[in-house]
Amino acid sequence: MAILSPTAPPRTSAAPTGARSAAALRLAKIPGARKIVLKELAPFTRQLGAMLNAGMPLVQVLSALEDQTNDKAFKHVIAGLRASIEGGSMFSEALTHYPSVFNDLYIGLIRAGESGGILTETAEQIATFLEASAKLRRKVKSAMMYPIIILVMATILATGMITFIVPVFAGIYKDFGGQLPGPTRFLMAISDLLRSNGIIVIVVISLLVAGFQRYRKTPAGAYQWDRFCLSFPIIGVLARKIAVGRFASTFAQLIRSGVPILRALEIVAAATGNLVLGKVLLDSRVVVERGETLSSALRQSHEFPPVLVHMLSAGERTGKMDEMMKRIADFYEDEVSTQLSGLTSMIEPLLMVFLGIIIGGIVLCMFLPIFKMHELVNF
Repeated sequence: MAILSPTAPPRTSAAPTGARSAAALRLAKIPGARKIVLKELAPFTRQLGAMLNAGMPLVQVLSALEDQTNDKAFKHVIAGLRASIEGGSMFSEALTHYPSVFNDLYIGLIRAGESGGILTETAEQIATFLEASAKLRRKVKSAMMYPIIILVMATILATGMITFIVPVFAGIYKDFGGQLPGPTRFLMAISDLLRSNGIIVIVVISLLVAGFQRYRKTPAGAYQWDRFCLSFPIIGVLARKIAVGRFASTFAQLIRSGVPILRALEIVAAATGNLVLGKVLLDSRVVVERGETLSSALRQSHEFPPVLVHMLSAGERTGKMDEMMKRIADFYEDEVSTQLSGLTSMIEPLLMVFLGIIIGGIVLCMFLPIFKMHELVNF
């Protein structure tokens, strides 16, 4: 879908058709929005804060950022923001036209910065937050890349051996007569299945994967998957630490920017990246509305670590909740980095053992009849 440069909102009460079309384009999903969020948003926000700090007007800042942006889709987004502000909109209101690029957290922080007259400081804080999130994402991606490559290689090697090498041994053993060992017969059965019904097997596996992905996109499926991720050994501990760290960092940023706590909980529930913890945060709003503390609500859920609950409670008593949450965020960032480093060093030998078991098991099944040749050959 091509994106046109949005025009400024009309000042008359009856908007022309062309203006309404431009507004519809702004609200539509931006092509390459995920790439913009991952690669362009943090530098854009950092430069936005720096230029505002230098005393440049917001419209001039957006015009400069539009000129130096290479991504065409993002260039149109910035042009739309500038046009909206020139038409009389607030910056936070202009951001709402592009929900696929600027999420509720980003818009909420900008709105709070505008209300408090600290837009420059808020933009710099958002940029720091986005850069820290990108750094964590790169660490997780790097740690997971090696295991995925090894698993793919193991699958390709095992499939190739079963499909092309096992049948050669099967032809040799067929001439011997006698009963083959059970593991060898099982391996030959798999080989026959792949050779005779390979397309059907691929179609069935593809349908199962597609069905699973479709289920994961449903509310119930997404929630159950996130629940499973938290309960999975080792990986679940890491996933929980990442989600808790995101909550603490985002919540500290929102509270520091002056966002009301109920609205902050609504925004941060989506920022954790885990629906289980997000639901706990959404449900905790009811407890807070009754006049109880947030720490008591999180303590009752048993989903958040005790150390976070205790520090949050201390922050509530001293009035330094944002400071305590920032310390928790830093603590879990270090925890995640340490665990990722340890996980990477631990996974490498485990994957080598796994690869050796798979390939070695296939080879052993193929040569097992040779070790029992006296039982296999019929004289």
